This record gives sequence, C-alpha cells and structure tokens, in this order.
Amino acid sequence: MSIRLAPSILSADLAHLADQVALVLSGGADLIHVDVMDGHFVPNLTFGAPVVRQLRKATDVPLDCHLMVEHPEDYIAPFADAGASILTIHPEATPHLARHLAEIRKRGMKAGVAINPATPLAAVMEVIGELDLLLVMSVSPGFGGQPFWEPAVDKVRRSRTLLDAKKSAALLEVDGGVARDTIGRLAAAGADTFVAGHAVFGTSDAAAEVRELRRLAEAGAAGRKTG
Repeated sequence: MSIRLAPSILSADLAHLADQVALVLSGGADLIHVDVMDGHFVPNLTFGAPVVRQLRKATDVPLDCHLMVEHPEDYIAPFADAGASILTIHPEATPHLARHLAEIRKRGMKAGVAINPATPLAAVMEVIGELDLLLVMSVSPGFGGQPFWEPAVDKVRRSRTLLDAKKSAALLEVDGGVARDTIGRLAAAGADTFVAGHAVFGTSDAAAEVRELRRLAEAGAAGRKTG
C-alpha cells in the first residue's frame, strides 16, 4: 500500500503560500489539500477557485480539493477550470450525489466523497464504484486544529473492508487530527492518504514533519500486513 501525504494549506502561512507549498513538497508531500468552506455548510469561510488557480501556477502536484459547501454542483466547473485534480463532495450536502460525481469525472477530475463523523458508511454504499477517493472525517469539518475523533479508527477499518469487498481502487483518506500519535493507527486500519494541517505547518520544520509522518504511516501499514 502506497502512503500519500496531503498537507492542508488551511494551516499554512497564507502570506507566503507558494513558499509553504514548496517546503512541504521538498519533504516529499504527494498532494496539496485545499479545504473549501462556504460559511453555510460549515461555520467557516476559506478558499475558492482563484486560490486553486494560483496554486496550479506554483506546482504541478495533484491539488486535492475538499468541498465543504452547499450546492456543490455550482463549484464543479470553476474548480475544474482552475486546475483541481481531485474534487471531493459531501453526501450530506446534496440529494444528487451520483449525478455530481459523474460530472466531476466528466470535467477531467477524480471524484471523491467525504463523510462526516456522524454519517454512516451506508451513505456511500451505492456509489462505491464511482469513487476515486473516500474521505473519512476524523473531526467535525469547519476548523483546523481540532482533537482527533477516536471512533474514526474503526470507521477507517470498516471503510477499508468495504472498498476491498467492492474491489475498489479508491484512495482511503483521513482528515482531522492526523499527527504523530494517530497516523500509524490509521494506516494500520487501512488508510493510505493523510491530510495534515497544523501537525505539519505548526512545526518549526514542515518538510521534516512530512518525512516523519510518512515514516510512522509506513510502519503502521507494515504492521497491518503482518498483523
């Protein structure tokens, strides 16, 4: 299982965003995670398509965009045009999940679904075959730096079982409270892609922290293989 690190720019120094992105990429980050919040679906307001467009000018690595918004269908074309690589939406935000996933793929992006802590896995059962990424939220979405929701470990384990049973190649991503003390357990449970914000950008050496998180995740994943 390949481990992927996706530092979240929500916790970056936005006055020096290009430099911050270059720093984590020098540490081996695989993706850049962009948290998109509209102030309605979650009580915070963050980045839009213009920020993605500027990031795309600064790097060619995949831009992993997580829409925490109402009416996600309104964002698909703008984010595709801006250069997003992955667009992840919430089943809690729309009754037309399959339609929007198809549109995301039609626009040339990979399609993801994110599920909140209280949302059951049943919410994605009927669209597993349409997913390139399943994102398990291990905090309630809206703000960075929240404490880790412990039941997420079991939810990741059940998600891995579900994806494997459906023979899905979708990435299994975790977002929220990912840090040195949690990433190994999440990898052992079957996650392969990790969003880390404060745990990376809140340190004195973000590049070194990316390397350390990868080491811990790989050790956890190895334990899963042999355990």
